[in-house]
Amino acid sequence: MQIATTHRNTDFDGLASIVAATMLYPGSVAVCPKNVNPNVHRFLSLHKTSIDIILANEVNPEEVTSMIVVDTNQWRRLDRFDSLRGRDDVEVVLWDHHMGLGDIQPTWQCVEKMGATITLLVRAIRERGLQLTPLQATLYLIGLYEDTGQLTFSSTTPEDARTAAFLLEQGADLTIAVDFLNMAYGEMQKKVLFRLMRDAEQHDIKGKKVGIGVVNIDKHVELSMVVQMYGKIVNADAVFVLFVNEGGGYFIIGRSSTPEINVNNLLQRFGGGGHPGAGSATITDTKMTPAEVRQKIIAALHEIQRGGALVADMMSFPVTTVSPETTMHQIRHIMEGERIRGVVVEEDECLRGIIVLWDLKKLRLRKQWNSPVKAFMNRQVTTIAPEALASEAAELMVQKNIGHLPVVQGTKVIGIVTRTDVINYLYGMLPT
Repeated sequence: MQIATTHRNTDFDGLASIVAATMLYPGSVAVCPKNVNPNVHRFLSLHKTSIDIILANEVNPEEVTSMIVVDTNQWRRLDRFDSLRGRDDVEVVLWDHHMGLGDIQPTWQCVEKMGATITLLVRAIRERGLQLTPLQATLYLIGLYEDTGQLTFSSTTPEDARTAAFLLEQGADLTIAVDFLNMAYGEMQKKVLFRLMRDAEQHDIKGKKVGIGVVNIDKHVELSMVVQMYGKIVNADAVFVLFVNEGGGYFIIGRSSTPEINVNNLLQRFGGGGHPGAGSATITDTKMTPAEVRQKIIAALHEIQRGGALVADMMSFPVTTVSPETTMHQIRHIMEGERIRGVVVEEDECLRGIIVLWDLKKLRLRKQWNSPVKAFMNRQVTTIAPEALASEAAELMVQKNIGHLPVVQGTKVIGIVTRTDVINYLYGMLPT
């Protein structure tokens, strides 16, 4: 028996991928874990007569000779197939877009950095010239859209976008896709959102706004959309919510809109996973209190935020500096000669001010050009440290509406960040 299966708490990418796997491996059986996301459960309830799927408890592991695993590389995330681990007589094939190290050692694998696993499978379907039904195309599009935030998550690749276009050409129905991606808010969701708005804390972690909440719930409902909605309302870069079940146990849902906070990396520390922009984790160790779990999330955020490009990686240097007595005529000559828009004013190797091209445009009288720069420079200079994240510099320049940000170590200016540096950073044009 050859089966295609995926992780517990199955999302649409997992569901779509096991269905696609049965197309690529004729005779294989799509095996779905018992626990699936509420919106996936709703989809299966409506389409159960149209999609050939069985549950994990309907499979006798002794009869399995080949297993296709999709959308996860961890044995612990599979449902009821622990006994297959280490069996030499079972071929294991892996399709996944998670790049972290896993403990599944496949016979063959297709693992690439994509926004969704279904993108990899659809590529193979296209290469083999297989035809899709509108139902299959719609399911695959839902899986792709859910895992890429409708092509808006930072993990989305050009191939994900091309795959979405192909699926639409194959008859994928956007109306149906939107219906399952945007489930209606029930009373429970409204209550959870209200509690988050009232009680969740907001932290500034290395220049990123992070919302962290703890909510008690008494029944299982779709909550990922509530977490995402809360993040949008408070304009957070990332949100993590710990849900405490009335019957015991916890689970975490995380969402991130910034590449500096990788949800997958953080939640792997709690036995979960997901993607850079979205993920979840179930915590079975109830010895930890909710407050302790919350503190561990905060500690992990501080630790992983140390990664990413630094100001030192993006700043320009050496910096053109002048003394406070330099005349404005000389300042203009320096700017024109060096083709720069700002000059730092230093005295005794200490920052005293900054003069930019816009300041020169304010001079109206000829005699002003013979005046010293100290008469016109901005003395309230916003600075940043070289070890700060590059993203912090970009955000600071937007907030302050400034085009030049001196980089200071101690009292000495060692570099400067300009709008050009920020553009190069934002669009991945920093030198490596």
